[in-house]
Amino acid sequence: MSWTVSTDLSRIQLEVVHRWLRGSYWSPGVRRDVCEKAFANSLAAGAYDEAGRQLGVARVASDRATFAWMCDVYVDEPARGLGIGRAMVGALLSHPELQTIRRWGLGTRDAHEVYRPFGFGPVDPKILMQYLPDRSRWSESA
Repeated sequence: MSWTVSTDLSRIQLEVVHRWLRGSYWSPGVRRDVCEKAFANSLAAGAYDEAGRQLGVARVASDRATFAWMCDVYVDEPARGLGIGRAMVGALLSHPELQTIRRWGLGTRDAHEVYRPFGFGPVDPKILMQYLPDRSRWSESA
């Protein structure tokens, strides 16, 4: 299978991406409007086959100066194992607008080996904290 990666946000097929993300473990039931707003305010990479069908997506939420959060990395099941996830992550890490970032973050339950080759590792629990608001703010199914 031949595929390419692009950071052109206008190529992201939100109907496909929304379907993937609302079924994911990290954003189950995410509303379409929330998904659209997230991508509109982020940098993203998409992977596409030769016919232009979206095979994967990855998004970065960032101030584009000092901090970036890698998120919503998803590869469609039939396209997994081809290096698409790593290619999208690499495209975002090398994005010209993100070259002054001093801290990259991400969360994953099952894809540590996608990120480890880029230098991602465990966080120091003494300095990082999180706040998880009520999920009804963003979910259809809360």
